[in-house]
Amino acid sequence: MDAQGRGRADDIDPADQWVLNPDTGDYELRLQPSAAQSGVPGPRRSARRAAPAAAGGRTAPGRGSRQAPGAVPDTEVPGPRRRRGAPAEPPPGRRRGRTKPKKSRTKKILLWTGGSMAFVLVAVSAAAYAYLKHLEGNVTTTDVGDAAKSYFSKDEAFNLLIIGTDKRTGSGNEGYGDKNSVGHADTNILLHVSKDRTNATALSIPRDLIVNVPDCDTIQDDGSTKTITGTDNVRFNTSLGQENRDPGCTMRTVKAVTGIEPDHFAMVDFNAVKTLTSAVGGVEVCLAKDVNDPDSHLKLSAGKHNIEGEQALAFVRTRHSFGNQGDLDRIKVQQQFMASLMRKMSSSKTLTSPTKLLDLAEAATKALTVDKGIGKVSTLKDMAMELKKVPPKNISFTTVPVVDNPAEKVHATVVVDKTRAPALFSAIKDDVSLTTVKQKEKKEKAAVAARLKGSRSAASDIRVDIYNGGAEAGSAQETLNWLQNDEGVLKSSQLGNADAELAKTTLEYAPDQADQARKLADLMGLSASAMKPGKSEKNAQGLPAIVLTLGKDFKGAGVSMTSKAPEVDKSTADKTVCAK
Repeated sequence: MDAQGRGRADDIDPADQWVLNPDTGDYELRLQPSAAQSGVPGPRRSARRAAPAAAGGRTAPGRGSRQAPGAVPDTEVPGPRRRRGAPAEPPPGRRRGRTKPKKSRTKKILLWTGGSMAFVLVAVSAAAYAYLKHLEGNVTTTDVGDAAKSYFSKDEAFNLLIIGTDKRTGSGNEGYGDKNSVGHADTNILLHVSKDRTNATALSIPRDLIVNVPDCDTIQDDGSTKTITGTDNVRFNTSLGQENRDPGCTMRTVKAVTGIEPDHFAMVDFNAVKTLTSAVGGVEVCLAKDVNDPDSHLKLSAGKHNIEGEQALAFVRTRHSFGNQGDLDRIKVQQQFMASLMRKMSSSKTLTSPTKLLDLAEAATKALTVDKGIGKVSTLKDMAMELKKVPPKNISFTTVPVVDNPAEKVHATVVVDKTRAPALFSAIKDDVSLTTVKQKEKKEKAAVAARLKGSRSAASDIRVDIYNGGAEAGSAQETLNWLQNDEGVLKSSQLGNADAELAKTTLEYAPDQADQARKLADLMGLSASAMKPGKSEKNAQGLPAIVLTLGKDFKGAGVSMTSKAPEVDKSTADKTVCAK
């Protein structure tokens, strides 16, 4: 007999065995013994049931007990403890009913189900935590020192450098790439995600781009730092692997070439393409013509195909079947592939399938090598969720503008196009979208735009005090020299540093100085949002002067402060483009 069945009578509710202990406030299980034991109370018996015991002629009446004349004496045994608020025991001989207050039964149900639910929640939480730690064990991290940020912020714009290496790691990859490669930066994409998450730009950097790789500090296994000397006029892909350079060296090279500072990196190898595409059930690609490439082993007919695994890897590695059979055309194909992969990963079929999500989590964590700042799975999840906020139609894919290397007779490498590239680099650095996103910053309200409408004073009438509010040291003096010597703003003064740093340059003026402010805004290339009507200050001569405070966005004297999206060759993640 089980514990709850011991001593159970037909007229006893099993739930009555759960009794509230008034001393502790907890419910306790009170079990009834199967037979009377010394010092242990047994079930109370009525006079009728006690008759056989009385036949022995011996009774043990309780203190103060009364018996009717001729009645069979009852053996009094303490009964079960009555719960607080429960009805009194019925008189002897009367059938005891099982009427219990509904509230009491509800409490019992909640007690049982609540306890079960708590157990389930604890079990699920423990399993989730264990799985999270398992996923974190999949991720490989590399300490790149101060080349990467030590944290990830969900409230800021961020730049993630995605590096695809040509190292032949992983099963089945022996026949791919350079068998002697130490793992060069074969595919490189600088992904910029805007602060307001309305847009993102994926900038591809050609592996054959000629650059100057700067000196690079690398962290050794014993924690020491080793400086690897930089090299000039080399391919970009040598910024990783060559001379034991780590991804931090590639990040520093990107900054040296573009002026854009990567915050974090994520490095993948051949296996990543295979496992990620299989995890999401394949990626749709489109071909404008039949392809049969003996080098990459890609064989597909014209039209749309769903590819994964080895076939997906062959697609992104194919070089001699598209365009002019060079790396720049392969980059375009890779961008189309990336856009399709993004669409598939963010699709409802993927996000609502527990199986696909688990497979994707396993594949993604095993495929990645990242910096320590994003080495936790929870941080990678946060980064992915921030990217998911960006509509696919506003994710632009483009490439660093380049021209053929003039130093080569047979063109095999390229160099940065100095006429087109600076505008693109500035747009990304200044968080300017390459798509027509409806942002408050881009479409200023009519009241703000009206600040630039109206008359302009002569440059010689402008009276301005210049402060440095976060620009590079010397910027205020540089601006003063430029305004006085080149633009004829002679009534100008440089007053050092502002009381606080500003992200954006501002121009404060009183209502009667609006014409001066509009003229200075024209000279500086300031937008209407930089103009702050209100009040001015008095200069050293006690005369009213408008106040120009140079913020962190200041680019240099004479350089326009108005950021506009440049005209570039680009595609967006929401559209399928057929590879040619």
